Amino acid sequence: MAEVAGLLLAAGAGRRFGGPKALAVLDGEPFVVRTLRVLADAGCAPVRVVLGASAAEVRALLPAPEAAVVAEDWESGMGASLRAGLRALAGTDAEATVVHLVDLPGVGAEVVRRVAAGADEVTVARAAYEGVPGHPVVLGRRWWPEILAGASGDKGARDWLKGRQDLRLVECGDLGTGHDVDRREDLPG
Repeated sequence: MAEVAGLLLAAGAGRRFGGPKALAVLDGEPFVVRTLRVLADAGCAPVRVVLGASAAEVRALLPAPEAAVVAEDWESGMGASLRAGLRALAGTDAEATVVHLVDLPGVGAEVVRRVAAGADEVTVARAAYEGVPGHPVVLGRRWWPEILAGASGDKGARDWLKGRQDLRLVECGDLGTGHDVDRREDLPG
């Protein structure tokens, strides 16, 4: 079975939210800890967490602080986080990575497992919720150099994914919502 890494993007300042969403708490658990648990429970290994805003505070919450990768240019957008994370995973044996976002509390390990099922070095897969593409996204190692070259601004791999014939959309609406939390009023419950 292929080794599938987890890549958690958690560097944002959360301007609309009022602070870094990695530090937001739901049911007594910080988002960053919750999302790390989801990736680990889904079998992702190794897992790397890309930090930026409030990096020291977020790192202190990690069960394995060595999993942290700081994107020095995180303020330029998600592309910087994706580049930092993929570079950090380049030294591992992972054949693919699950790219997940810290602000998706409605996405559990079942979603990650379903999207990552059968992943290998050429996989390009993405969760969909009622047909709408979302996260997580699985990227085979074969594509990392292309993604690194094109990741910029706040798009991450969005442009790279657009129009790909080999993109496998994996319906997960029966397992979660895929809704992100942009503002405090978006928090569930």
